[in-house]
Amino acid sequence: MPGFADAGPGKLPGGGLAWLRIAPGGLSNPASGPSRRGRPVQGWTCGACQTGAGALLGASSLEADGVSREKPTKATRGGFSMTNPLPQGATIGILGGGQLGRMLSVAASRLGLRSHIYEPGANPPAGHVAHAVTTAAYEDEAALRAFAESVDVITYEFENIPTEALDLLQQIRPIRPGREALRVSQDRLTEKTFLTDLGLKTAPFANITDEATLAAAIEVIGTPSILKTRRFGYDGKGQVRILNPEEAATALAEMKGAPAILEGFVDFSCEVSVIAARSADGSVACFDPGENIHRDGILRTTTVPARLSAKQRQDAVLLAARILNALDYVGVMGVELFVTPQGLLVNEVAPRVHNSGHWTQNGCTIDQFEQHIRAVADWPLGDGARYIDVQMENLIGDDLDRLPELSSEADVAIHLYGKDEVKAGRKMGHVNRIIRG
Repeated sequence: MPGFADAGPGKLPGGGLAWLRIAPGGLSNPASGPSRRGRPVQGWTCGACQTGAGALLGASSLEADGVSREKPTKATRGGFSMTNPLPQGATIGILGGGQLGRMLSVAASRLGLRSHIYEPGANPPAGHVAHAVTTAAYEDEAALRAFAESVDVITYEFENIPTEALDLLQQIRPIRPGREALRVSQDRLTEKTFLTDLGLKTAPFANITDEATLAAAIEVIGTPSILKTRRFGYDGKGQVRILNPEEAATALAEMKGAPAILEGFVDFSCEVSVIAARSADGSVACFDPGENIHRDGILRTTTVPARLSAKQRQDAVLLAARILNALDYVGVMGVELFVTPQGLLVNEVAPRVHNSGHWTQNGCTIDQFEQHIRAVADWPLGDGARYIDVQMENLIGDDLDRLPELSSEADVAIHLYGKDEVKAGRKMGHVNRIIRG
């Protein structure tokens, strides 16, 4: 039936990876690797390079899965190359001033780089730590132009940036990750179509335009299923579950005329995510997959290592690399996956640093925020090896009342976002718990 797409083929297909390197020795997943600072390296490893799950994917000796071994010619993006990284004192422009922009700014500062936040709202969390803040609407062309001219490269902390603003900004400075990643991720239908065109599995889905297409989709996909807005949904917003066909009309009304997509429910054992980075020269580095628990549509915890076999861990990393290469991506991306008896299904991709990657701040030498800054600044990607087991827990709303207890708990690192007002369902911070033994 036109408008419908089913889950893709059963195995990770070859081709499409312009350049994937796995160090000589191939892939392995030992219980523990060589000692690092007196502790064993845990998780997914890349042969001789021993980067834990921070495996660097570069010139290839890997022929399995049909991965191409072609090394690209030296590439430049926006006037920069890997032989000309941003110097000390250069400025990274960040669109969005929330907690992700805040932690990106801190990471940039550690590397001697400045950050300039562009944020429509007053007193954003990132403004407490950034070198400069522009408070203006995304429709303010003069402010956008002045912002772009004051920075060396532009990145972003969220996906829903107006196209017109991006059109103006990219005429002045390079935007990393690029426009294609935003185009794909801003629309759930576009994203699902992109993934299935790559040959990757997703939940069955259908484009919904009216009651007739919804009824037809339910007939094929079945119930329970979930109706989602195609754009602007996050943390469980813009989603309605349909438990039986009789609930379809009510669910569609809740979309309030917004373009929508119906997705079938997936029978999965757990959800995991891969935080992956790609540099402008095509190198890819992935952190160890983390296992996610959601409540009311909001991420509550991410635990590493995830309960994955060596094969599942390898497949997850290669799958993420495939997506980054297909988008010619530069920066960090979060790839959410469902673990099913039929293999890994892609839930969604986020073209930015991701909530499920916050554990890297206390489990790795190089965390996801520094890795993203390195990529967009044309610095070499860092070693993302995990040297300890970690559980990240979001502090949501009144969870802040637990601060006295948390601050006295051993092996807990507290990260607060400096938000002015506590609200139900609002992420106020997170903690990383070191798991010993």
